[in-house]
Amino acid sequence: MTVDVVRALSEVLPAESLVTDRDVLDAHRHDQAEWAPSGMPRVLVRPASTEEVQAVLRVASALRVPVVARGAGSGLSGGANASEGCILVSLLRMNRVLEVDRRGMLAVVQPGALNAALKAAAAEQGLWYAPDPASWEFSTLGGNLATNAGGLCCVKYGVTGDAVLGLEVVLADGSVVRTGGRTVKNVAGYDLTRLFVGSEGTLGIITEATLRLRPRPPRATTLLATFPTLVGAGTAVSDIMATTRPSLLELMDRTTVRAVESWKPMGLDVQAAALLLARSDAGGAQGEEELGLMAAACERSGASFVMNTPDEAEGELLMQARRLAFPALEQQGATLLDDVGVPISRIPELLAAVERIADQRGVRIGTFGHAGDGNMHPTVVFDRKDPEVMARAKEAFDDILRAALDLGGTITGEHGVGSLKRAFLSAQLGPETLRLHHTVKAALDPGGILNPGKLL
Repeated sequence: MTVDVVRALSEVLPAESLVTDRDVLDAHRHDQAEWAPSGMPRVLVRPASTEEVQAVLRVASALRVPVVARGAGSGLSGGANASEGCILVSLLRMNRVLEVDRRGMLAVVQPGALNAALKAAAAEQGLWYAPDPASWEFSTLGGNLATNAGGLCCVKYGVTGDAVLGLEVVLADGSVVRTGGRTVKNVAGYDLTRLFVGSEGTLGIITEATLRLRPRPPRATTLLATFPTLVGAGTAVSDIMATTRPSLLELMDRTTVRAVESWKPMGLDVQAAALLLARSDAGGAQGEEELGLMAAACERSGASFVMNTPDEAEGELLMQARRLAFPALEQQGATLLDDVGVPISRIPELLAAVERIADQRGVRIGTFGHAGDGNMHPTVVFDRKDPEVMARAKEAFDDILRAALDLGGTITGEHGVGSLKRAFLSAQLGPETLRLHHTVKAALDPGGILNPGKLL
């Protein structure tokens, strides 16, 4: 059958679209989640059009061969990892920003286009694409859509799904559907657009997206506060979100701050238990009022230092510290990056639970993340050469997932379930909701060929 797959694909696709070289296949078989399992694909396909994606899925459906779609491979949950013997579909050749409609304030893009490319194209028209995952410079919009990626600005402007107006999707049998449209409001029929966004390639392959653009916001003012306790920082977050709406609200704990300062020294306070970064882009009197409310909330929660700066360069320097959080922790050893979310009011409890887990398991955990919407990234740092330490790291990772669920939260806020957290999905959803997920999956992918072993 393996020979038939490649032969069948060669009959419907250009020769340059097919790759069977084992070294190339090995380089494309997994994303950035080192704990997530991956198999060896039979063939890598690089389609250049929707029609070629259709051709791939018709062959796969007829031969019952699994299909895994991928973009830049920047995912963190194993969602784009190959299954053994699958057809791996790289969408990087479908990388065009097809249209930027300045008056309609929307863009039409292909899935392989980079988030950064859309931001640049929008900026040329005086507009802004808001979703900004930490990987925005190199992640693809298709990958952002597949996981419903968030980012630093989502506390005010929403996640990727909030920017989606419509989609073109190729289903498992090769048929094409279009969902949504170009209008801001559209309630005709079921909201299939929302169904496909965040489905991690298990229901169809997105080949085109119509995305909402916004006016460019005013220049932001950045606030920095440090705290003697993690719980105090968490309380400040809850207080800020109850009184105003920052355009950004990020937290870094002492372990993370020290990792950043050790790797790229920038004068951060390495004695503080937590560092909080906030921004207001309201401008004028409203912006001044927002900053005042945020500073007052920090002071009430016991901040040891509070400052703000309207200087764009200085603000960007502070934000660079946050953007370096994960790569700085990677410099300390192997990492297991969690992606949990809890109700904002329960952030202090989550932070306390992570501290407790680190102590109980005897591992180092650096916590940072999007505090303004309760989406935190506790990151377990460990020595991969020590099997006993690796086992404790995995236990700590799972403990954090359980803690989030106990607090009424979620096992993933923006990275997706993939294969890394699949075992915990039923604990969050419950049997009836999980059954409904399987019903939807069976309706759209009756052969079960789309990204098997992921999410469900």
